[in-house]
Amino acid sequence: MSDKSFIVIGITDRREQRFSPEITEIIATNRIFSGGLRHHEILLPWLPSNHVWIDITVPLEKVWCQYKQHSRIVVFASGDPLFHGYAVTLKREFPNIKLTVFPAFNSLQMLAHRILLPYADMVNVSLTGRDWNGLDSALIKRKTLIGILTDHKKNPAKIASRLLYYGYDNYRMYIGENLGNEHNERIKELSLHEAKDTSFTHPNCVILQQKHAHQYFFGIPEREFFHLEGREKMITKMPIRLLTISMLELPGKKSFWDIGFCTGSVSIEAKRQFPHLKVTAFERRENSRELMIKNCHKFGVPGIETIIADFMDCDLSVYPPPDAVFIGGHGGNLTAMIERIVTVLLPGGVIVFNSVSPQSSEMFEKGIEKVSMSIVESHSITLDEFNPIKILKAK
Repeated sequence: MSDKSFIVIGITDRREQRFSPEITEIIATNRIFSGGLRHHEILLPWLPSNHVWIDITVPLEKVWCQYKQHSRIVVFASGDPLFHGYAVTLKREFPNIKLTVFPAFNSLQMLAHRILLPYADMVNVSLTGRDWNGLDSALIKRKTLIGILTDHKKNPAKIASRLLYYGYDNYRMYIGENLGNEHNERIKELSLHEAKDTSFTHPNCVILQQKHAHQYFFGIPEREFFHLEGREKMITKMPIRLLTISMLELPGKKSFWDIGFCTGSVSIEAKRQFPHLKVTAFERRENSRELMIKNCHKFGVPGIETIIADFMDCDLSVYPPPDAVFIGGHGGNLTAMIERIVTVLLPGGVIVFNSVSPQSSEMFEKGIEKVSMSIVESHSITLDEFNPIKILKAK
């Protein structure tokens, strides 16, 4: 579509639009237009009588087919089309088109202006048709000001409920409904407890403002975790946990598997330090399910996928393939487990194992050699009266 050109004009929900002379001229001298149904209603008084309107509806493939029939299309989009907007979609789908953009204020900017809130440091997250990862990451990073684009499912009430569920009760919520609509615009300031039980009209957006900071551990002391009953010592100790995580090279990784998570300490520590990670945790003990839930709540760590099953019996194809794996438990099947892991391990991936005996260390080394990987780093560490732990890293 290199011969195609798009002009994308950002608008608000104002029923009486105010356009510059340049945009007014563009509208008057073009015939093919596109946008949402709501945009068509707003723009109808401005459009030429012989105009053709292409509705933007899913699936977008049908929209692309209609676009191919025209060489020049004027598109109307909400707010700033380059801010999680339609111009970004066009650039991704048709990288060679000629694109001109006329932005308006996006909804989060409008909400910040309505409440007179300086927003230079605001972290922006879109939940529109997306998962919770962006918001989870901002919360784990303890961002003080978070702007959120919502949709019908991930609405302000659901957002408030999620924050409270994971212990983030230290935020205040501002909600803008129908921003720019001179008849229906509403601005609300609510506590999270108030917001979770409130209905909101759509479209809306949210700004979260942190009122005070929570206690934060860099390296969570093992005494702070909920433990298996009667097995308080069955946990990866904090100094060993931090060294293990450093050997996993997680800053540059995308998907981390924790096999044999027990209390969830390694998964939780990894997700807290590197919120961008997709963390998948496996454990065959059923009572570890509740432990993971309680510890994730206590330390404010959403987004860990927990699998309660024997790793050797799992269909690994349904989980994001890992580029980092920690083996915390193997049930005597270490070599077979390594052989399963390498069938899904991404190129450049690492496996880290904490050995509690010379026998398990030798077993890991033989398993790694069998799958043509190499031990590239190892450390031995002794804590208090506990036996030495050998941490081995294979690539």
